[in-house]
Amino acid sequence: MAIIALLIGAIGSLYFMFKAGSHQKSILLIALFTGWVLSPFVALWVANKITSVRTVITSQLLYGLMFGLTIVSLIAYSGLVAVPNTKPAFIYLAFPFVSWLAFLIIFLIAKRRKPMG
Repeated sequence: MAIIALLIGAIGSLYFMFKAGSHQKSILLIALFTGWVLSPFVALWVANKITSVRTVITSQLLYGLMFGLTIVSLIAYSGLVAVPNTKPAFIYLAFPFVSWLAFLIIFLIAKRRKPMG
């Protein structure tokens, strides 16, 4: 379920990004934004694939982050939440950065937790 949510989040985020940048003529800029917007989704997918030894807590944190990223990104990119006095591109620059920070914090928390046993 978490992987499906992650896929929905990535597709929805790209839809909103392409819709917001529909007047952009620079293919390079569109490609850079596409990579940046997709990067947190790809990172979580890769983390899910390469993490072989997981505790229950680590799995819950990872899956929670997948669902959370999907929900919050779709809300942020849909335009329901707007930052006053900013251009639309701001959210597409700032939100992936915040997502990476959340991913890093959760990773560090999970790494510090020692498995019981």
